[in-house]
Amino acid sequence: MPKLPAMPRPEYPRPQLVRRDWLCLNGRWQFEIDQGDSGLDRGLLERPLRGAIIVPFCPESKLSGVGNTDYLNAVWYRREVTIPRAWRGRRILLHFQASDHDTFVWANGTEVGRHRGGMTPFSCDLTEVAVPGKKVTLVVRARDNPRESAPAGKQSWVFANSGCHYTRTTGIWQTVWLEPVPQRAHLLRPKIVPDLANRRFLLEQPVAGAQAGLTYRARLRDGRQVISEAKCVCGAGFYPRLDLGVPQEQLRLWSPADPHLYDLELELVDTASGEVVDAVKSYAGLRGVSIDGFAVKLNGRPVFQRLVLDQGYYPDGILTAPSDAALVRDIKLSLAAGFNGARLHQKVFEERFLYHADRLGYLVWGEFSDWGLAGAEAVRGWQQDAAGGYIRAGNHIGHDYPATYATQWLEVLSRDFNHPAIVGWCPLNESASRRDERITTHDDMMRAMFLAAKLYDATRPVLDVSGYCHRVPESDVYDGHDYDQNPKTLARRHAGLMTGTGYRTETVRHESVPWRGQPYFVSEFGGIWWNPRAKPGDASWGYGDRPKSLEEYYTRFEKLCRVLLDNPRMFGYCYTQLTDVHQEQNGIFYFDRRKKFDLRRVHAAQQRTAAIERGG
Repeated sequence: MPKLPAMPRPEYPRPQLVRRDWLCLNGRWQFEIDQGDSGLDRGLLERPLRGAIIVPFCPESKLSGVGNTDYLNAVWYRREVTIPRAWRGRRILLHFQASDHDTFVWANGTEVGRHRGGMTPFSCDLTEVAVPGKKVTLVVRARDNPRESAPAGKQSWVFANSGCHYTRTTGIWQTVWLEPVPQRAHLLRPKIVPDLANRRFLLEQPVAGAQAGLTYRARLRDGRQVISEAKCVCGAGFYPRLDLGVPQEQLRLWSPADPHLYDLELELVDTASGEVVDAVKSYAGLRGVSIDGFAVKLNGRPVFQRLVLDQGYYPDGILTAPSDAALVRDIKLSLAAGFNGARLHQKVFEERFLYHADRLGYLVWGEFSDWGLAGAEAVRGWQQDAAGGYIRAGNHIGHDYPATYATQWLEVLSRDFNHPAIVGWCPLNESASRRDERITTHDDMMRAMFLAAKLYDATRPVLDVSGYCHRVPESDVYDGHDYDQNPKTLARRHAGLMTGTGYRTETVRHESVPWRGQPYFVSEFGGIWWNPRAKPGDASWGYGDRPKSLEEYYTRFEKLCRVLLDNPRMFGYCYTQLTDVHQEQNGIFYFDRRKKFDLRRVHAAQQRTAAIERGG
């Protein structure tokens, strides 16, 4: 086993809904690979498992102690846990922050839950089978066939890493934990809507259990001072709703320059006795995102989004950061390089990352891990282009989108809505429609996922798909992916934005609906191929010809950034990428996070005031 703390990733996993009592179940579990998915027939539910694993790291990772990167069609976990005596009289919930992809859970041989989807949390109620003060045996089976259609992000559909697809993640890859909640009723994740114009927060509070005879109460704190309070009587069949105003003298807007967060205390109270039935803590940032012409504004001011593509991969943990400090480090590395945010690419990042983005003032776009639609069959369409990168022929064309895409996307929206750092949503990436006139399930699902985001969240812009094929005419913003390494031709292709005649980029396909003058950004560019460590024959690639010297790299980087910063109708960009990821070696940092470049020069190249920030 690797050398890790006895309790890896011990920090509280859900920072926006905090209870005092909880029990982290990370650490050593029994483990067995079930390659034929015949474990139920072979008694894996009843007997001890033959191996061991360190949770929450996936079995493909080094940190798990398993390190098996073959296809793992099904994996099993088993562990005995003693329920604390102090939890007597309360409901016992078992939480999984993420398990990829199709997960079943048993407690003492009784099925207590199942969940489909690899990126979002789910819970199982153990109350009927777990007795405080006694042991309960937990068994988990996760099935994950990469050759079937399922949202998988950048996980490789073929045996080895290929192009921009990387080592797979199977089974548990985020924290597993227990939590006691009141028997009568308990608070679920609130929806906290910042209303900047009226200096208030609007709270919508789901409650599990009977609401009769209960009062919902909320306090807003600025430091130790309570600055606002509100309460309402709960009623059957609807969520309690409250307004929490912010007094003018305590008004501090959340922004990258001042990422101020207010503390929230939420309670369910017995209306007759005044006894507190349930209590949780949360936080909120008061800020507004708006569109004004071609500008996307934060708190009424244009802030050029100098974003970096972050895929959230780690050499030893794959999708799982080795520590909470590693999440913080990635944000600080990006800020040191001159970026003010990130496009969180093809991965639903864990809640702890978004919490750190909130407190550090780091702008992010929330994205779904939609790649994986066609499974391994689609990989046969990969080919290397003249620039040394990889392109995909017929991406997603002619394949059906299962309903699970919309289901899982709604789970993402409900989990992450409250984070002030999120300034936009993007459900799909580089997805293409058919090249004929038939309407396909691609169009249906793109529209469904766009409408889901708009209906759930009226406070942020939504992009229907990043790059390639735009199919929703009313999309709030429009984008393109452009890896042209020549600053002059890059500028010419986007010059049409300034005349209102549109733009020219080969990466936006002809089946896209026409651009209607929405705010526009190049959401992938650069990707300059640089790795002096690479040896002849190494599987190393990036975009364009490799610079012949560091000086050539700095010059190209600065000029490409300048082209987009100086376009008065460009509201932002996203540079590819923060770190190398396996064979894709175009990061600002190496895969192990060591520096490649003089960060002062990379930072300085991005600090010129953008044209849209000058209003001209």
